[in-house]
Amino acid sequence: MIRFENVSKIYQVGDETVKALDDVSLSIEKGEFVSIIGPSGSGKSTLMNIIGCLDVADMGQYFLDGAPIENYSEKELAHIRNKKIGFIFQSFNLIGTMDAAENVELPMIYQRVPAKERKRRVEEALKMVGLYERRHHKPNQLSGGQQQRVAIARAMAGEPSILLADEPTGNLDSNTGKQIMALFRELHEQGHTIVLITHDPEVAAQADRSIAIHDGKIRKEVAA
Repeated sequence: MIRFENVSKIYQVGDETVKALDDVSLSIEKGEFVSIIGPSGSGKSTLMNIIGCLDVADMGQYFLDGAPIENYSEKELAHIRNKKIGFIFQSFNLIGTMDAAENVELPMIYQRVPAKERKRRVEEALKMVGLYERRHHKPNQLSGGQQQRVAIARAMAGEPSILLADEPTGNLDSNTGKQIMALFRELHEQGHTIVLITHDPEVAAQADRSIAIHDGKIRKEVAA
């Protein structure tokens, strides 16, 4: 499903050239639950951005579902982001003026999903995360854990091939974080492919496989 072959990403910072990714090769198969762990500045965010088609490699190749994407246009990359990847962020990224159901529905409006189908998916996704009874609550009426559940429901409602989670427990207390990780494990057991970016070893260890990155290089892979 996801395959990097000798991928490098280079940034120019003033007079300095920084290799955010340095000859990275990795594979993630359909249905896997994989964590990518590294400290700040390790390259994990760059790796996430390329996996999520938010950025492209400078060297090497990235294959998604067998297709090389480095030469795709921005329009084609946007189509992949909309159709194949569900994003879950540390800061939830919910719209404060919309209730939970409206937040879950919004991306599907942009995807031009018919209204009847949107309604079905919103109901199904909010039930999946245990928040259907709070569907009319706005973000400020929900706890941090509940907001993250809404964000997960929003990602799931698009029926993506991949769930890409960036520090999904970073703004949560430890108990709520455990609940969110339990939800990810449940989604994985249902067959979803999950790639989770984290700096926390305890969070990383809950995936089936953990990939450690440091200074832009893959340092080790550990199976659960």
